[in-house]
Amino acid sequence: MTDTTARVYELNLYRQYFDLVAAGTKTIEVRVKYPRLADLAAGDTIRFRIKATDETCDVQVLRVTEYPDFEALLDGEGPPNVNPTATRDQQLANIRTIYGPEKEALGALAIEIERLGRDIGVS
Repeated sequence: MTDTTARVYELNLYRQYFDLVAAGTKTIEVRVKYPRLADLAAGDTIRFRIKATDETCDVQVLRVTEYPDFEALLDGEGPPNVNPTATRDQQLANIRTIYGPEKEALGALAIEIERLGRDIGVS
């Protein structure tokens, strides 16, 4: 029998992306396909945190889609869903600044998220 209990993942976010998630305007989170995220699935919760602060924002995972690289992810998901304040080329450059080529080679995850109704603050 498999365990279908939803899990809570804690992930750090830069302020600019955190604010977009908190506002509900960023609906796709981009991550490298790290082994620790292999089981991430619809129904799970992600608690985003701004590193070294108590500010958090909880979202529900609606869908996880794998892509071979960041370009394919942006083309498949649509840049406005990833970051409505930046062009596709700006986003690609920003993502590749965060994740180098060796990490991109692991594959990319598009995580469709929906903000949960909790207030931002100390959890």
